[in-house]
Amino acid sequence: MKNILLAILSGLLLAVSWPTYGFPLFLFFGFVPLLVIEYNIRYKKRSKITIFGLAFLSFFIWNIITTWWIYNSSAFGMWVAEIVNTLMMTIVFWTYHVVAKKTNFTISTIFLACFWMSYEYLHLEWQVSWPWLNLGNGFASFSSWIQWYEYTGTFGGTLWIWIVNIGIFKSVLLFIEHKDKTILYRSAIRNGLLILIPILISVIILKTYTEKGKEIEVLLLQPNINPYTEKYNTSDKRVGELLTTLTNSEITDNTDFIIAPETVFADNNRLHQFSNSTAKKTAENILRIYPNAHFLSGISLIDVFNDPSRIRPQTNIHRENLFYDDYNSAFFVRPNGTNELYHKSKLVVGVENFPYQSILKPILGDVMIDLGGTVAKKTTQENREVFFTQDSTGVGTMICYESIYGEFTTGYVKNGADFLSIITNDAWWGNTQGHRQHLSFAKLRAIETRRSIARSANTGISAIINQTGTVVSSLGYEKQGVLKGTLKTNDKVTFYVKAGDYIARISIFLAVFIFLFSVTRRKQKIAKP
Repeated sequence: MKNILLAILSGLLLAVSWPTYGFPLFLFFGFVPLLVIEYNIRYKKRSKITIFGLAFLSFFIWNIITTWWIYNSSAFGMWVAEIVNTLMMTIVFWTYHVVAKKTNFTISTIFLACFWMSYEYLHLEWQVSWPWLNLGNGFASFSSWIQWYEYTGTFGGTLWIWIVNIGIFKSVLLFIEHKDKTILYRSAIRNGLLILIPILISVIILKTYTEKGKEIEVLLLQPNINPYTEKYNTSDKRVGELLTTLTNSEITDNTDFIIAPETVFADNNRLHQFSNSTAKKTAENILRIYPNAHFLSGISLIDVFNDPSRIRPQTNIHRENLFYDDYNSAFFVRPNGTNELYHKSKLVVGVENFPYQSILKPILGDVMIDLGGTVAKKTTQENREVFFTQDSTGVGTMICYESIYGEFTTGYVKNGADFLSIITNDAWWGNTQGHRQHLSFAKLRAIETRRSIARSANTGISAIINQTGTVVSSLGYEKQGVLKGTLKTNDKVTFYVKAGDYIARISIFLAVFIFLFSVTRRKQKIAKP
């Protein structure tokens, strides 16, 4: 019973740390109860199944409390996400348990931190991608603590959390063994400094940082079209009229960008007919009156063809000899009428893609696709597209889910983006922590790249975020309207943009090396810290 209570405690500590309703301080000791359980089980030589079950309990509590809101879009999708992610976390911790039996305290805990970061990196790269609970995201609501993410990315936060957890864990074990209160006092000072020094460095960076670049005026449109009852039953003509009305209510001669949300134009648009679409004509009509502005918006596009040689892994089969590629795209129109397209490349598992289709489809059929958003696989593009204005200002556009990927976002900056935009539709989850967490993660991208962000959300929250990750202004959930404001461009490149997730790559190397080292050794006596 004691171990079960400790497992529950770990899960609760991690859950109440999470944005946007939690306090991240608990992340620094959230794993300690679970680590103590593992040590006791290892010392008493109990079954590996015991630690597997207790770890699963902890991580399931963390997952279900922080991301239960997936249920609002798909009950089946929620249970798949919760169980699979919990299982992956449990396997990581169980593997640490196996390695710890054959190595000493220092090597085994280094392995745990490195293997956990390897797991987080996998979640950024593989087809069943769900990096929502990557530990470094936990500081998103406290951006003043993590200004140094411009050097480390979110993996710096994950490493920080593990260093402190392991330090506290070691002190707890020493106190249990020696019953000396001075151990706890020294631990409080040492680990307190490990927490406070990075925060102090971050605050200094924040106080001394000056936004650079020219100032531009943006209009962020929030049409507030319900995706379940209105969105796909509303013609592009009506959408265009609404966006035009919203634009005219706030636009000035100084407006540089008009930005509308993800797939706001969703009326069966064909890719090869985009130039004659209502979406583009809406943009051209607005820009004809306001020739200093540029129009950026989301659109759903379909490319239908019957040439089998054009079939790609993401191509959908409509019927025999008739195929189509389905795109979730952004389009950009300049005052001179020229336009460009970008196709979303990081897709929502099950809703927009079928992971490892050749393996899973014979087993699952279409169940992985039909999770509440679409019944077609989306087609992506390889490169991060940057839209340039006539005076060479570059905007990199992330579509919804793409904004939770750090290294992915650096691709826009490397391709010349002076600021970033996010176009999204967050109503799928209802008025829950889901859309608030999604907004908070955008702050991380601003800090990592030192790029201001203009975020247009169909149902909210639209926001302007500056280069330090501060939300300058916002328009609330389920409010129809326009958010007008200014942001600054930047052409400087941060260390993180240059180096990417280097901490994760080093961690993968160390985790593999330690694992191979441990499995070739004979079983060791339980090592004291």
